Amino acid sequence: RWLRQHEYVEKLNMHGILSASAGQEQLLTELLVTHAKIPVLIGELISVEVWKHKVFPVLCRLEDFKPRSTFPIYVVLHHEASIINLLETVFFYKEICDSAEDSILDLIDYCHRKLTLLAAQSTKAQAVTSAELHAEGLPSPSSMQKQAETMEFEISLKALSVLRFITDQVESLPLSALTRMLNTHNLPCLLVELVEHCPWSCWEAGRLKKFENGTWHVVPSEDQVKMTKLDGQVWLALLNLLLSPECQRKYCFNGFNKSQLLKLRAFLTDVLVDQLPNLVEMQRFLSYLAVTEPAPPKKDLILEQVPVIRDHILKKNSGKWEAIAKHQVKQAFSPTEEELKFQARRWAQTYSLDMMEALAPDKPRCRVCGVEAAKRCSRCRNEWYCTRACQVQHWQKYKPACNLMA
Repeated sequence: RWLRQHEYVEKLNMHGILSASAGQEQLLTELLVTHAKIPVLIGELISVEVWKHKVFPVLCRLEDFKPRSTFPIYVVLHHEASIINLLETVFFYKEICDSAEDSILDLIDYCHRKLTLLAAQSTKAQAVTSAELHAEGLPSPSSMQKQAETMEFEISLKALSVLRFITDQVESLPLSALTRMLNTHNLPCLLVELVEHCPWSCWEAGRLKKFENGTWHVVPSEDQVKMTKLDGQVWLALLNLLLSPECQRKYCFNGFNKSQLLKLRAFLTDVLVDQLPNLVEMQRFLSYLAVTEPAPPKKDLILEQVPVIRDHILKKNSGKWEAIAKHQVKQAFSPTEEELKFQARRWAQTYSLDMMEALAPDKPRCRVCGVEAAKRCSRCRNEWYCTRACQVQHWQKYKPACNLMA
C-alpha cells in the first residue's frame, strides 16, 4: 500500500516537472488545492524525515539485518526527495502556500532544519552526487547511509527554493509564520551564513566548482562571478524578509543581528547588482541600517501557533524506534525474490517512456511537419510521425540515430 502511495507521489512529481517545463502547471496546482493535499504532502515529508533520523540508523545497526537487496530502503529514502521536489515545483503559486494552512509552520521548521545542515556543510569538501554514488554500485546498509547523506545535500537545496517561495508571500502569511521565520529561527542571519559559506560552491585543485542541476561542474574563469540559481534564491529570500515593512516591524535588529546583516555589504558588488537589480534596494537598506538604531520589534502576538506534526510523531513513538526498526525488517525490508521482482517491475513502469508521455500535458508532434502525431517509430520508439509518408521522408536523416538507440 505504501509503495503504491509512493508511485502516486512520483507520478505527481513527474507530471509537475513536465507541466512546469511546458508552462501548464495550473491544473496540477488546482487539483492539489481542491483536494487539500498540500498538508498531506507536508505530513508525509516530515514522517519520512523522522524515519530517516530515528529508525534508519537503528536499522543499519541491527545484526540480523542482512537484506537481499537495499532497493526497498532506497525507495523510502527517495520518497522525501520526491515530495520536496514536488513542493518546489508548485509552491511558486500563492494559492498553494495558502492551502498549506497551519502546516506551513511545520514546513518552515523543516526548511530551517535543512538550511542549518546546509550552512554546516564544509566549504572544503565536495559532496558526492547521487549519480556518482549510483556508479559505485554499493549494496550494503553502510552504503545506504552514505546514499542518505548524499540525498540530504540535494534535498536541502530544494528546501532552500521552497523557503524562498514561502517568503514571496510574507504579506499574507499568518502572524505565527512570520514570528517563526524572523525570531524563533532567525532566518535572515541563517541566510547570511549561506551567502558567506556558499556550500554549493567549492575550490578543488585551484579550480572553482559549483553544484547545478544535480552535479558539480568546473566553472570557466569568465563565469566565476555569474550568479547561479541557488545564489539568486538566497538573495531573493533576504530581499523578501528584510525589505517587507511587516518584517521590519517584527524583526529584532539587536547588535548581533545587525552586525551579521551588515556582512552582506561586502558581497553586494556592482557585478552582482547588475545581475539582480533589486539588490539596489538592499544596498540602500543596509546603508541606512549601518547609521541608525531601528526601533525595537513590536510584540503584538499573545497566543502563538506552533508546528505539531513532527512533535506528534516523536511523542507517539518515543522509545519505540528499535521495535519499529525490527518490525520493518521483517515486514517491509526483507521481501522475497518474487516480491522484489514485482516491486522492480512497478518501479520500471513508473519511469517508462509511455508513462511519462501519458503524464505530459501536450500530445506528441510529428518530427517532420509538426502536427499532432499518433504513430511512433517501432524500432527506437523515440520519434513520432503523423503519417507513414512523413516517417519515410525523415528516415534517411534519422536512420543512424535510430540504429544507435535501437
